[in-house]
Amino acid sequence: MAQVIEILSIINAPGIQEFLFPVKIVFGGIGLLFFIFCAVVIFRTSWLKYSVLLDVTEFLTFRPFGLRRMTRRWNQIKDRLQTGVEAEYKLAVIEADSMISEVLGRMGFKGATLGDRLQAVTAAIIPNIEDLWVAHKTRNNVVHDPDYRLFLPEAEQTLAIYEKAFAALDLL
Repeated sequence: MAQVIEILSIINAPGIQEFLFPVKIVFGGIGLLFFIFCAVVIFRTSWLKYSVLLDVTEFLTFRPFGLRRMTRRWNQIKDRLQTGVEAEYKLAVIEADSMISEVLGRMGFKGATLGDRLQAVTAAIIPNIEDLWVAHKTRNNVVHDPDYRLFLPEAEQTLAIYEKAFAALDLL
């Protein structure tokens, strides 16, 4: 114990501390630069947003993060039906299909296409899964058959299926 006290008194001697003061300043500056670098990296990337703010936002609002953006996007899709143009109906169906594909991808369902992802989904997750397959087939007809005619009632019915799926996932 006496040896430890003797070593500490040598290290804390004013002469040695005066000699080490420039070294402390240099290492303190380096430490400050690393701290600033870390702060800049954290705030410039989306790491902070996805690791902290996303969870806090969901907890405080009792709603999934990005729900407002999803609702706005869905309303834009539904507004396409108000135009009275068949091309807009087709685009609305394509966008709705793309939107459900993105949602399922974010939920962790693997697959390159929506068809692959829908195979992994069960009726416990989306109760109208069979209807969703029908809506996806309508989308495939729109995309792959240039002569396919999509009328307003069919477009409305298809979007209603997608809307029911989004409601089952608590996104609308």
